[in-house]
Amino acid sequence: MQKAILYLFAGTAISFLLNYFLLGSQGWELDLYYGFAFGLAWGTAYFLDDEKFALPQKLAYSFISMGALIIIGLLLFNLELAVPSIIKFSMVFVAYYVLASFRKTKSLRKQ
Repeated sequence: MQKAILYLFAGTAISFLLNYFLLGSQGWELDLYYGFAFGLAWGTAYFLDDEKFALPQKLAYSFISMGALIIIGLLLFNLELAVPSIIKFSMVFVAYYVLASFRKTKSLRKQ
């Protein structure tokens, strides 16, 4: 759990800094929100990358995370700005498991 939180904060910081300084900022608040979506996806995927979670549980937790992103986005911005965070979350979440599928253990956690 501690590493998942570390990935959440590290992913948020790295994505925010890349968006804000290199890729063209849309305002620091929106860049931070999109960075949080990236970090949340990476942290959630790492947390769920465990044999104790069945596929339906992984799907449920990922949908709960996406729902939380939409709610935060609607409270802070509008639906038009909140939806790209779901796309970013989904892309990172799927990319994590695609990378894991190339490993013999089918996990990025285990060596």
